[in-house]
Amino acid sequence: MPRRRLDIEMVRRGLTSTASMANELIDAGGVLVKGAVARKSAYLVTNGDPIVLVESKPRFVSRGGDKLDAALTEFRIDPAGKRVIDVGASTGGFTDCVLQRGATEVVSIDVGYGQLDHGLRENQKIKVFERTNVRHVDVSQIGGPAPLVVVDLSFISLKVVFSRLATLCEPDGDILMLVKPQFEADRVEAARGQGVIRSPEIWHRVLEEVSTCVSEAKFGVINVMVSPLRGASGNAEFLVHCRDRPDPSVPSTSIEQAVEVARSVGLS
Repeated sequence: MPRRRLDIEMVRRGLTSTASMANELIDAGGVLVKGAVARKSAYLVTNGDPIVLVESKPRFVSRGGDKLDAALTEFRIDPAGKRVIDVGASTGGFTDCVLQRGATEVVSIDVGYGQLDHGLRENQKIKVFERTNVRHVDVSQIGGPAPLVVVDLSFISLKVVFSRLATLCEPDGDILMLVKPQFEADRVEAARGQGVIRSPEIWHRVLEEVSTCVSEAKFGVINVMVSPLRGASGNAEFLVHCRDRPDPSVPSTSIEQAVEVARSVGLS
């Protein structure tokens, strides 16, 4: 009897729409194979092996949507009726989230190709710009700036790209970024933990550095929160709300509060 990878078989059976969604459920311990929790996406299964999802069907095409949804609620940002630019769209979790919250149009930008969920790709409200590096984006080519920019980037520091992100935002607009300390810390720090940053001191420093970069672009950090879901390999992540021409940038106590929450829930 032929055997397939678990993530591929889950897509074949219609349990998830993409392999990446299957991977996330498996990583979260939400998939049973023959009654036991499956720990690896590469686990081989046959057509007859029972596969059961122990979690309810995801609200969004990736866990990124849940992270953004929590931040939109916490920061009281409403995408309804707005045009939104999603930088680092990948599978489309952020895009899916703002659409479900009433965005009128989403410009989805990603350096990769073919990652966006098929259902989202067919949505007429979404304009897809693949193989597009945000550092080289001409805002006029994507229809101009937007009142809300959401950002989920990997393998690059936000400090490198924030000045470009600022050009995508309308005057008095908002930028909501997912900050991943493993991509903001130096290579030695990341390597020391095998890609996992567990030090609250590093979290704090990284957030301060991002805040400084935001201020240099004449934006300000309005608020910071720890993500309700861990990132890759269990990394703590933070959501940062920035605004064009705000009141003076957030005091460090707000960053300290977010770091303390992350510490208190056992992310360190």
